[in-house]
Amino acid sequence: MSWSTASNRKDLESRLRQLGGQSDDEIDIAGAALLLAALERPQVGLERYYHHLSLLARDTEDLAARRGADRDLDARIAILNHVMVERYGYQGDRQSYDDLHNANLMRVIDRRRGLPVALGILYMHAARAQGWAVCGLGFPGHFMLRLDLGSQRAIIDPFNGGEVRDAAALRSLVKTVAGKEAELRPEHTDRVGNRDILLRLQNNIKLRLIQQERSADALEVIETMLMFAPEKAALWKEAGVLHSHLDNMRAAIMAFEHYLELAGPDPDRQNIAALLQQLRIKLN
Repeated sequence: MSWSTASNRKDLESRLRQLGGQSDDEIDIAGAALLLAALERPQVGLERYYHHLSLLARDTEDLAARRGADRDLDARIAILNHVMVERYGYQGDRQSYDDLHNANLMRVIDRRRGLPVALGILYMHAARAQGWAVCGLGFPGHFMLRLDLGSQRAIIDPFNGGEVRDAAALRSLVKTVAGKEAELRPEHTDRVGNRDILLRLQNNIKLRLIQQERSADALEVIETMLMFAPEKAALWKEAGVLHSHLDNMRAAIMAFEHYLELAGPDPDRQNIAALLQQLRIKLN
């Protein structure tokens, strides 16, 4: 089946479940993000979006060849920003930050606007197509990228035109997003894997739906996340809570059972076990 006709939901779900069996390094992060986007827009073909990804990679390659970026990290950053910001006009959406479209990669490509994590995925795609070492970071509340070249290292902000952020800027930002008492910690600049980046992308949608009291829609997002991250105990717990809230008792029991199988010594384990027992009694 060509991507232009990949509108069958079962086909999209099958592809996402295949991701669940892949190692983290095998995941094509931009391609996976498009599959997630397509679940919301199954009537729209993916072909032109994959073509756009190929253009981002091609234009980055062409500019890198002309500017000679083999040994120059600053040149690589400038090339990525030229392609992403100047040529294609990508920028963070400040006017409608909480719009759900900002976390749907198809919509982001259409609008050239998005959340930090969605824009970061496009930056990563363009950089990785050149074999450049780039990764996402576990920075709280604002997705960041790290670009490495030998001993050189830079943290860039895809939401703000690919601006390079030094330690002082990161410290200021963490106080903005996490409170005045928060401090920059080593784990804030730790590498996060492809699967966790995709979870972060979908988590933005889930949280906004919960804030809008759209529990059924939020549950659908969680179940999509479980397709490509079936070993994440916390997702099974969230699914169980929402199923219970929606009176889907059998589904809640199954979700909580999966959680208990995977959770290990989680602080909520005892509470969830007690809730599971109550649901079983209620169902019987």
